[in-house]
Amino acid sequence: MHDELEVEAAPVAARTARHWVMQIAASAGIGGAANQIAELLTGELVANTVVHGPAGAPVVVRVDIQSGVLRVEVEDEGGGQPVLRRTEPTAAHGRGLALVDALASSWGTTHEAGRTTVWFEVDDS
Repeated sequence: MHDELEVEAAPVAARTARHWVMQIAASAGIGGAANQIAELLTGELVANTVVHGPAGAPVVVRVDIQSGVLRVEVEDEGGGQPVLRRTEPTAAHGRGLALVDALASSWGTTHEAGRTTVWFEVDDS
């Protein structure tokens, strides 16, 4: 199963993308912790595009599900290099990629022609 959603880099984008990914995963039979992790991590990545990418620019969210592995890609026009940081417990921001690193089965980034894609995989087994 493969699907794609485009949202505008705006405050409601993370919520829209989270709910969409959760519904796609559920319709493919992925539930429980895997679905909840995918929902959380999608929200974090899309929120990062809103904060660090160009305001109002398109953000593309892709979902690919094969053999119980859910892959989500979030692509924006930011062109920046996402950085995994270890923040202080009292810090107000900076935990998004740390959550991805801790909860995803695997994750990474790609850069092409001014576009940045951050992806993660969650194994439903």
